[in-house]
Amino acid sequence: MADRYLSFASTRVGARLTRRLGLPSPVPLRRHRRGAPLVTGPVVVGSAERARAEGALREVLDAGGVTVDARSPRPAALLFDATGIASAAELDQLHAFFHPRLRRLAPHGRVVVLGTPPEDTARPAQAAAQRALEGFTRSLAKELRGGATAHLLLLEPGAERAESIESTVRFALSARSAYVSGQTLRLMAGAPDGPEVDWARPLAGRTALVTGAARGIGAATAEVLHRDGALVLCLDTPGQRDELRRVAARVGGVPIPLDLTSDEAPDQLLTQFFEASGSLDVLVHNAGITRDRTLARMPVDDWRAVLDVNLIAVERLTEALLPRLNHGGRIVCTSSISGLAGNMGQTNYAASKAGLIGLVEELAPIVIDRGITVNAVAPGFVKTRMTAAVPFLVRQAGRRLNSLGQGGQPVDVAEAVAYLAAPGTSAVSGQVLRVCGQALLGA
Repeated sequence: MADRYLSFASTRVGARLTRRLGLPSPVPLRRHRRGAPLVTGPVVVGSAERARAEGALREVLDAGGVTVDARSPRPAALLFDATGIASAAELDQLHAFFHPRLRRLAPHGRVVVLGTPPEDTARPAQAAAQRALEGFTRSLAKELRGGATAHLLLLEPGAERAESIESTVRFALSARSAYVSGQTLRLMAGAPDGPEVDWARPLAGRTALVTGAARGIGAATAEVLHRDGALVLCLDTPGQRDELRRVAARVGGVPIPLDLTSDEAPDQLLTQFFEASGSLDVLVHNAGITRDRTLARMPVDDWRAVLDVNLIAVERLTEALLPRLNHGGRIVCTSSISGLAGNMGQTNYAASKAGLIGLVEELAPIVIDRGITVNAVAPGFVKTRMTAAVPFLVRQAGRRLNSLGQGGQPVDVAEAVAYLAAPGTSAVSGQVLRVCGQALLGA
């Protein structure tokens, strides 16, 4: 499913023509490569008055080997600590920092704004100013070009520590977040420090279970978790046995052919793979199906099949495996922007994916005392067999109607899952990270 428009728009003639006609001008995104630097050049750091995170931010950049140079003529990233902004008038500091520098931002550049959760401020004026950061960052992300992206990180008071922000700052700056833009993440205070992290292999020594691992996003997730050091248990239906074995062989993992919708599935999984001393560090709920029809034309079997796989099986498996999940474990669910915004012909699918978000939000505070985090990723238009079956015009709209002007790759979702699964990401829980290029759907 090659994106011929992207290929054409990336040529000199194509870029000139698309600009002249006012068409989207996407560029091939710079994705992560083993051994690549965190950023491709110097970055510029600024801060508002009374900012509280600049010191921790500079500590993270120094640890990542990033050069900070306020005079760089072509910065690879612009980072601004706005945690101290306390009134609407002080928002002028955003303009003063970004206005003279944005046109010099390098291709595939990054913008990262740090703020304070509005509900954690002391006065209404301060809450208004901090909430304004979200509108600012989302809008700025829509203005960026050349594969550049923008992120807003809200730090609870007490979260302004290098240990709390490092994993998220690294993800936001790196090519791992190539298809994530215009999103807001909240970092909790009081998150426990994890073990010392090898950022090249942050999951070394950990065991991960990925459902729906035979192809698409699940297979890409298994590969990325393996790349990051995890032993991967690859689970999919018995009907996908051959593909599942190939994926497991590729990642040196364990194939588990199992129908998660069967009543016996949780017990079978526990008996066959966790009966002895087996334990688990990362649980990725990726398995999912679609049965798309308008509700008036949808038979009850299609309605229930989607709920059974996408939501009910997740609830049952989570309940069964929680006692086996190690302290500091990670649970990541694959939701969808359809679960956030709805989609015609997908009442069953959207209900199941919205239900996953409810599960994440409710479960996160229950397991936090064990150091376990629970999050979801919400992919937009990602190139898989499922989207290949979408009619051509709908497929083109899905690809273009986002700030990056193109569809995502399964690896983009996998990189987001790996970030949320990492031991260093202990300050992020109960949240939904959209991997959609800042799609207009649900924006």
